[in-house]
Amino acid sequence: MLVYFIFIIVDMNQETNLNALKARFRGYFPVVIDVETAGFNAKADALLEICAITLKMDEEGWLQPDKIIHFHVAPFQGANLVTEALKFNGIRDPFSPLRGAIDERDALKKIFKFIQKEQKAQDCQRSIMVAHNANFDHSFVMAAAKRSQLKRNPFHPFATFDTAALSGLAFGQTVLAKACKIAGIVFDTNEAHSALYDTRRTAELFCGIVNKWKKLGGWPVVSADDHFVQTPTK
Repeated sequence: MLVYFIFIIVDMNQETNLNALKARFRGYFPVVIDVETAGFNAKADALLEICAITLKMDEEGWLQPDKIIHFHVAPFQGANLVTEALKFNGIRDPFSPLRGAIDERDALKKIFKFIQKEQKAQDCQRSIMVAHNANFDHSFVMAAAKRSQLKRNPFHPFATFDTAALSGLAFGQTVLAKACKIAGIVFDTNEAHSALYDTRRTAELFCGIVNKWKKLGGWPVVSADDHFVQTPTK
C-alpha cells in the first residue's frame, strides 16, 4: 500500500513576480482609454476627445490607477460631424478655440509616446486597451492612428479588455454608471460622456474587478503541476 505525502513548494521569487504588472496580464500593459466622437463610424466621423490612464500594482499585487493624459482633439479634415452625437457628448462646437483642441496626429503621438514610456518602465511587451464597450474606442484609436500614419502604435491590433463584459460577469450590469454603482464607485451622470471623467471611472471599475477576483482567491492561479509534489512511501 502506498501512502502519499503532499508537500507545498513555495517559490518566493515567483510570488514576488506575480505581484508585478507584467506577470498579471501575460506581459501586456493595460491602459484605460475613453474617446468622445462625432458619430459611430471610426473611419469617417471625428475623434474629438481622448484620455488614457495607465495602471500599476502595489507590492501586494493590488491594481490601481496610475498616470493620466488627456486631450481635446480638433476634427480631422473632411470629418463627419453627426448632430445627435454632439448633443450626446455635449460638444456643441468642435471648432471652438475655447476647447483648446490639438491636431489628431499630435494628440495620438503624445499619448503613444507616453504609453510606450510607461510600458517600458513596467517591463511589459505590449499595451492592451481597457475600455467600456472597448470595440468602439479601439476602432477609433486605430483608425486615427492609421489616418495619422503613426507606425509606432503601442496597442494590440485587436485584443482588448472590455469592462462592459467584465462588469456583466462580476456585477450583472453592463452600463458603466450602473456597474459603478454596484461596485461602490461614485458616478455623477452630470459629468458623464466626458472622456476624462469616464476614463477615471472605467479605470476604477477595472481595478475593482481585478482586485475583487484576487480577494475571492482567484489570483494567483495555483497550478497543481507546478506547486505540488507527490512523494510515494510504503
